[in-house]
Amino acid sequence: MQALVYENGELEYRSNHNAPALGSDEALIRPTRMGICSTDLEICKGYMGFSGVIGHEFVGVVERSGKKVKNDLTGKRVVGSINCVCGKCDMCRGGLAEHCRDRTVLGISKRDGCFADSFTLPSRNLFEVPDGVDDDHAVFTEPLAAACQILRQLTIEGRPYITVLGDGRLGLLCAQVMSQLNATVRCIGKHPEKLALCEKWGVKHRPLADVGLRGDQDIVVDCTGSADGLTTAMGMVRPRGKILMKTTVAVHQDSKPIDLSPLVINEIEVIGSRCGPFAEALDRMATGKVDVVSLISRRMKLADGVEAMRLAAGPDSVKVLLEP
Repeated sequence: MQALVYENGELEYRSNHNAPALGSDEALIRPTRMGICSTDLEICKGYMGFSGVIGHEFVGVVERSGKKVKNDLTGKRVVGSINCVCGKCDMCRGGLAEHCRDRTVLGISKRDGCFADSFTLPSRNLFEVPDGVDDDHAVFTEPLAAACQILRQLTIEGRPYITVLGDGRLGLLCAQVMSQLNATVRCIGKHPEKLALCEKWGVKHRPLADVGLRGDQDIVVDCTGSADGLTTAMGMVRPRGKILMKTTVAVHQDSKPIDLSPLVINEIEVIGSRCGPFAEALDRMATGKVDVVSLISRRMKLADGVEAMRLAAGPDSVKVLLEP
């Protein structure tokens, strides 16, 4: 089968990659749309030390189910949670399964991803896509769920000032979701053409170069995908404010150290934020509460995946989709 593989420090397209073995509790999925994420780009810089088929954003059709699968979704369109858990460790038993001690993560940690003709996930990870949500929308379920996770982690009181820092794929989704709160929300970035998307959503936006670091924001959400994002966020947030971190980046020997003293001096709370509720994300798209299609920059074939990854890393791209 064809697949996009990162191995030995190199990304390559393979037309004859081995097909995955189907576990007894798994589903074999044929992806119809795949989305390139900043995490995929970071993996190709060494993030998580991953080796194998990359990719974790998808919508697809279940081709076959394992012998022990109870919720057989064969023939159905699905999206899926990327964390595959043991169900037995203290985290799983304590209601924190996404932090399972022995988890594998689709295309990120110890499990081949979705940038292939087929891949597997535990059937319990899958969500059937409603008929009213087409593939162009459904492929955004995983990143939109990550944006929705913020709402579970923050308590909004009064009418706080919130800055979404970063105008990339995730930043623009977070800006849309948070603009529906009882808050004053703005999106700050470096790319005028991306910030212009905020116009149609009624979201305030400004170029980073025009924003002073005055320490006056109640909450800053770092979606920059850059190691410099936290430093900028610390300059924007008020004393005893909150920084919510969505950024994951590869760390190298030449990475610049970050001065964390402002966190102590200004008693800033830092909250890590990762995956989120798939059902809520699907509902938001089904009811038209979030515009995801405007984020699509280009569509490319999986066979052109290496070039697609290069273009996705460029300043002009928001979301690049792959098709088989």
